[in-house]
Amino acid sequence: MLIGVPRESAAGETRVAMTPETAKKLKSQGHVLRVEQGAGLAASVTDAAYEAAGAEIVNRAAAFAAELVLKVRSPDAGELALMKPGTVLVGMLNPFDRDGLQALASAGLLSFALEAAPRTTRAQSMDVLSSQANIAGYKAVMIAADRYQRFFPMLMTAAGTVKAARVVVLGVGVAGLQAIATAKRLGAVIEASDVRPSVKEQVESLGAKFIDVPYETAEEKEAAEGVGGYARPMPQSWLDRQKAEVAKRVAQADVVITTALIPGRAAPVLVTEEMVKSMKPGSVIVDIAAGKGADGVGGNCPLTEAGRTVVKHGVTLVGETNLAALVAADASALYARNVLDFLKLVTTKEGGFTLPADDDIVTACRVTQDGAITRS
Repeated sequence: MLIGVPRESAAGETRVAMTPETAKKLKSQGHVLRVEQGAGLAASVTDAAYEAAGAEIVNRAAAFAAELVLKVRSPDAGELALMKPGTVLVGMLNPFDRDGLQALASAGLLSFALEAAPRTTRAQSMDVLSSQANIAGYKAVMIAADRYQRFFPMLMTAAGTVKAARVVVLGVGVAGLQAIATAKRLGAVIEASDVRPSVKEQVESLGAKFIDVPYETAEEKEAAEGVGGYARPMPQSWLDRQKAEVAKRVAQADVVITTALIPGRAAPVLVTEEMVKSMKPGSVIVDIAAGKGADGVGGNCPLTEAGRTVVKHGVTLVGETNLAALVAADASALYARNVLDFLKLVTTKEGGFTLPADDDIVTACRVTQDGAITRS
């Protein structure tokens, strides 16, 4: 196939959908590769590196004119105008954005949104949400350490002892676990909370303390144990007690990292304005859910401002909306490998395209075809 890789045009987007590493593998499979000039520069990949891997450096129109286009973000109206009907598009296309999907359908594209891949063992190597969340958790802690005007580790010096920073991580998914691991390496004292008590073991294995909320009823205990390996929603009585415990820890924290994101829904409020007011002057909150709040501006904290770092009630709130793009080289490397593994499902050994009807991953990721949205 003729595969095109354009330069990303979204504001602040530094990642690229193919690296020289994955280009070599695609080239060896018989594909013809066209990369837009400068597509990888923001991710520390030169045009010469792509050429050495077997790709041709072309202009923007030529990259979008390929049979298969690989992107990081969904194309805008100008980019859609450069793509022919029938083009296959693979990227992070936001499958919950109906207007965006309709634009892809109207352009006649066969589109695959990698975020929609099922959370199964077989699909792990294509899990773009996890690969990018892992980077976001790391970068959130590094930004917090930069903004916090004290040390993270405890230091004993001739001038006296400096206490270790107290870090609270709210939400223990992929990003939260990486945030814990990174803060631990920097020497902080860490506590973590999640609505799923079942993650306590994971938290403690990384050296953090889990904010434990005892069960008061049989219903609470049963919900915590889950069914078939999946956690069940906790009763409101338990959630209310958990919120009170978290509020106590946030008041004592130097740094709070919030990571709770729910695909297709507004991010839940984890840190209220009252909780921010209770924090010490100079404390830092890094809100990974910035811009995903109910108002489209806030995140896990309603005081967060998407794309900005602000100080409110003496607390610094960091609202970076694309943390993975701040670690562009590694973020691109991981994303490109996710893309490569997905392409194995839709390409043949002869270098052609195939659309398997019985593959659950392909079916889940396919969002538009033949002018229509295929995702319900």
